[in-house]
Amino acid sequence: MLNLSAAATGDADPARIAAHPRVQRVPSRDLVLFMQRGFLSEAECAQLIARIDAIRRPSTIADANGDTTFRTSETCDLDPADPLIAAVDDRLAAFAGIDPAFGEPIQGQRYDVGQQFKPHTDFFDPHGADFARFCSIAGNRTWTLMVYLNVPAAGGATRFVKIGKTVQPETGKLLAWNNRLGPGRYNDASLHHGMKVRSGVKYIITKWYRERAWG
Repeated sequence: MLNLSAAATGDADPARIAAHPRVQRVPSRDLVLFMQRGFLSEAECAQLIARIDAIRRPSTIADANGDTTFRTSETCDLDPADPLIAAVDDRLAAFAGIDPAFGEPIQGQRYDVGQQFKPHTDFFDPHGADFARFCSIAGNRTWTLMVYLNVPAAGGATRFVKIGKTVQPETGKLLAWNNRLGPGRYNDASLHHGMKVRSGVKYIITKWYRERAWG
């Protein structure tokens, strides 16, 4: 477990991540994007899917834009007191090298046939109407870590629009990317599209880290 100190931040160290075994870095000048296959086992993924199915609800977005088809998935907040969730949380923090105190609770998402999350960034728009509501305490999002829990029969890829990279779901595969470039500077190149599932169902978990301690 990492210790929170005055010098701690919610930013990951790309060199630390790159040093992990089996990690791949996507070539890009604009986005720091890593992938690691087999971050979670098939058994762990199956257990997480069961937890998501038990408590899922319709997803929402900040700064609603009037497009009712913008995000059509279901989501849930996974219980940090659950031993499985706590163990996964610790592994994600160790992978990123970020003190867990900067992390939001892990969320789970489920995408059925036809559901998607149109191109968006995970950081909150500093000029958006909901910015103060979501960012007044812990600040904005710095890094995203996302794990695919299964492979839908068709569709469900993640498209990083501005760097022209599409990532296909694989059970247990982790993606990690930077949402900011520095204090007050956010990374528009992190724009990504959770593409439509054409057949089957897609499950993921997502972990976001913040500029300040979560609370």
